[in-house]
Amino acid sequence: MFRVVILGHGDMLSNLIIGTTDAKCKIVGVFRYERLKTCSIYQKLKDFFLPSKEYSYIKSYGLPEIKSKSANSEEFKRELLALNPDIVLVGTWSEKLKKDIIRLPKIAMINAHPSLLPKYRGPNPYLQTIWHMEKQSGITFHLMDENFDTGAILLQKAVEIKPDDTGKELKERTVLTARSAVTELLNMLADDFIIPVDQSEERASYYPQITNNEVMIDFKQTAEEISAHIRAFHPWSKTFFEYKNKFFIPNPRYLEILENNTDIKEVGKIIDKSHKEKSITVVCGDGKLLKMSKLKLYGFFNRPFSSFYIKHFVKKHGNLS
Repeated sequence: MFRVVILGHGDMLSNLIIGTTDAKCKIVGVFRYERLKTCSIYQKLKDFFLPSKEYSYIKSYGLPEIKSKSANSEEFKRELLALNPDIVLVGTWSEKLKKDIIRLPKIAMINAHPSLLPKYRGPNPYLQTIWHMEKQSGITFHLMDENFDTGAILLQKAVEIKPDDTGKELKERTVLTARSAVTELLNMLADDFIIPVDQSEERASYYPQITNNEVMIDFKQTAEEISAHIRAFHPWSKTFFEYKNKFFIPNPRYLEILENNTDIKEVGKIIDKSHKEKSITVVCGDGKLLKMSKLKLYGFFNRPFSSFYIKHFVKKHGNLS
């Protein structure tokens, strides 16, 4: 079977390792993305005292590790030439790889992108698909070129987005799907059973990294849109709303959409509150109510007083920003 080098980060890297091993391929090198972000001495200490999940997999499988500082470096190029892989698999890697690197494997350099390309190109499809209230996402294995997420598609698998999903749950299901999908992909390549399919640029969408403004909740949106916004950003970032110059952080696991049976229809108006539940119930843009429980005040020193603040300072029929 194939000689494979794997580049990646986190759970995607771990699952690509398992899936490649299940396909009976020989992993001749693994390059962890975290090596790009930390100095070598700190990395050694971290690996010894607080090893990451992917490092634990590398050690438990007895895999050789590539220790370059960039996938575009001459050092990495020399290592890849020496390893002579048939295939390089990439999963969760933010560097844009150069053409001379992409062309080094004997067969192909293949990226695992966590969406159904050409939709949701970009750095965090988990977040974007939930935020845009999609019903499904997926994993796409595609040939790499000099642009992000644009190469011809080799294999796709759909992943359901459940109504209460946060980005965390969607990511967990997607990387598990990638594990079995990469085994299938490698077996199909061994049987010459794959025809690359060019992506349709007419159907393509791209979403960049989120900005600071995008973490703020807009109650002019529908209750469903606000719920999706809050859930999508977990666990990568918190979302916020403002009340009298204080910022609250909603808990993405404690959101409830309710019918508005009151006469109050003004968007952003507080209908109810509970200091025991640390909850605030607010009118949204579609007239429905969103009950947000287990709220926390933003700030290390403010957080312990969240319940106290809701009890004494948050007023029914007050307005949220």
